[in-house]
Amino acid sequence: MRILTFTGKGGVGKTSVSAATAVRLSQLGYRTLVLSTDPAHSLSDSFNLALGAEPTKIKENLHAIEVNPYVDLKENWQSVQKFYTRIFMAQGVSGVVADEMTILPGMEELFSLLRIKRYKASGQYDVLVLDTAPTGETLRLLSLPDTLAWGMKAVKNVTKYIVRPLSKPLSKMSDKIASYIPPEEALDSVDQVFDELEGIREILTDNNTSTVRLVMNAEKMSIKETMRALTYLNLYGFKVDMVLVNRLLDTKENSGYLEKWKSIQQKYLGEIEEGFSPLPVKKLRMYEQEIVGLKALELFAKDMYGDTDPSDMMYDEPPIKFVRNKDVYEVQLKLMFANPVDIDVWVTGDELFVHIGNQRKIITLPISLTGLEPGDAVFKDKWLHIPFDLNQHQQNRVHKEYNKTLN
Repeated sequence: MRILTFTGKGGVGKTSVSAATAVRLSQLGYRTLVLSTDPAHSLSDSFNLALGAEPTKIKENLHAIEVNPYVDLKENWQSVQKFYTRIFMAQGVSGVVADEMTILPGMEELFSLLRIKRYKASGQYDVLVLDTAPTGETLRLLSLPDTLAWGMKAVKNVTKYIVRPLSKPLSKMSDKIASYIPPEEALDSVDQVFDELEGIREILTDNNTSTVRLVMNAEKMSIKETMRALTYLNLYGFKVDMVLVNRLLDTKENSGYLEKWKSIQQKYLGEIEEGFSPLPVKKLRMYEQEIVGLKALELFAKDMYGDTDPSDMMYDEPPIKFVRNKDVYEVQLKLMFANPVDIDVWVTGDELFVHIGNQRKIITLPISLTGLEPGDAVFKDKWLHIPFDLNQHQQNRVHKEYNKTLN
């Protein structure tokens, strides 16, 4: 299943772009699902149809859904929620507050990710179009598998090796103790959620099937936010294959009092094409009317893609590479707009940590690099090169063997 994720600053028109892309894909015969993960749903407004928490048929080959986190919480977390709500209420916490305390940070985004995996596994759709929240929330959504990785292992291990083995003997000791033991269905729900989350990252970062497309306006704040988004997306291994600049005024027509704004747009457009190169930049014009309803979306899609297939890979270059040159092994990350001063790199065990701003990426290193300290990271043509000298590994091994001999 091809996965196309559209994101951008709030108000740039990414929902219209997502909906029009889905319409075009359905016209080409792809079984298409467009899914909105934005809490402020506007996908239904774009189609001018009421959408629910399950896929709604829009037309032949096209379904749409607006994810409702409360529905997903009820389906996937209700047994866990009931148990902990009872515990909190027994400690004097009010019912509403107790309910809220049982929802862990990131749960809404988590269940959106689970839907992606389930739809892929179902085989019902050829293409999934994700209409996401503004950039910051999208980064939180897409980075969630990385963020939860350590916590997932810890919770699963506690459940597997402590909670489950002790639950039965402890429950027999007294009714009071038994009331604090999670029921089997709650433990099963936790296991199921965490098991399903495994593999999500691989789906979203599969450079053969999943790409992100950035929607922006030719405005300074939009450009700056898109630059940060591209840097962080590449840091997490998400391939970006297109930039779409929306709502451009027609340079061939007189726009009256907007003529000055038109010249400003053209100035920024030049900066976008130069700065985001070699990514393809698609220019989308400002329409006289709102893009609402199927007919308007079909026209928008035609202007956007022409005769091309929206599911094509518009630009094909992985954002993270592992390259070996003789005895030097390099981890390379494409960080087009990163400031070298803001980057920290260090290694712990077999994990390479790359920290930029308020984002951190953990890369599992090959066994041959375990224990090696990285050399000085350098920037070359928008790529961060982190070298590892394999000779150092050999020297460390010889040193250890020598120390063993002495002892």
